[in-house]
Amino acid sequence: METVTLSNGVTMPMEGFGVFQIPEEICEQVVKDAISAGYRLIDTASSYQNEKAVGRAIQSSGIPREELFITTKAYIQQMGYEKTKAAFQESLDNLGLTYLDLYLIHMPFGDYYGSWRALEELYQEGRIRAIGVCNFLPDRLLDLCYNAKILPQIDQIERHPHYQRWEELSLMKELHVQPEAWAPFAEGLKGMFTEPVLLEIAEKYGKTPAQIILRWNVQQGVVVIPKTVHKKRMKENMAIWDFNLDKEDMEKIAAMDKNCPSMLDTRKVSEVKRVYDYLNNPVLTSL
Repeated sequence: METVTLSNGVTMPMEGFGVFQIPEEICEQVVKDAISAGYRLIDTASSYQNEKAVGRAIQSSGIPREELFITTKAYIQQMGYEKTKAAFQESLDNLGLTYLDLYLIHMPFGDYYGSWRALEELYQEGRIRAIGVCNFLPDRLLDLCYNAKILPQIDQIERHPHYQRWEELSLMKELHVQPEAWAPFAEGLKGMFTEPVLLEIAEKYGKTPAQIILRWNVQQGVVVIPKTVHKKRMKENMAIWDFNLDKEDMEKIAAMDKNCPSMLDTRKVSEVKRVYDYLNNPVLTSL
């Protein structure tokens, strides 16, 4: 497993395990399986409603705390200085931890500037090793960087072969913000796993389309957090460190870019309404 060094000197694994849409009742065992398979970066969020299960899995894993990199996030209703301070403590208690490796603002909505001040303080107190944002488009990311005392170390974004976001990656590099890809498979939407280009490249390397997608991301310096509940796929998703895609194959995948999100578009009115409606009807599959 390779690691990346953030702008503040903290190192994090380049591949982790996401738990979005994994129900509380099975999440503990799934995370145990992931840790057993070798994952050391675990990504959750308060809105996923499974932090307690993640925490139990961490406690029973037998892996020293310092070898794990734990991420969670504050959601829209937790925005604002005081609310985020309280949300952080609630997440910490749910996880059964004394500190977080990474804490993110989940959406660019609400009083996230107040929240960012809270994150800066918690970071300076040593209660969080790294701070960042999630789903921030370039304009909001740049504006935050211009006004923050401490710049975000991470921007977690939807990123896959159908939505490659090259200009955003360039801006993040300029700002020294590490990109992290959620939904690297776009949950298989729009025929991702049956794309002829990916099938052809997968056959060439003796890999699966999923492994090609993950390798394509990490080879460009993008951290990935794939999700699965199946042990076989957990191991499969980890088996991406024994090969490199050549220049020709990288160019073929670059040509797949549709420049359009498959999962979330925070500039569409309907999407903004959807994420706010989630607050009143928190169904895991709807976020």
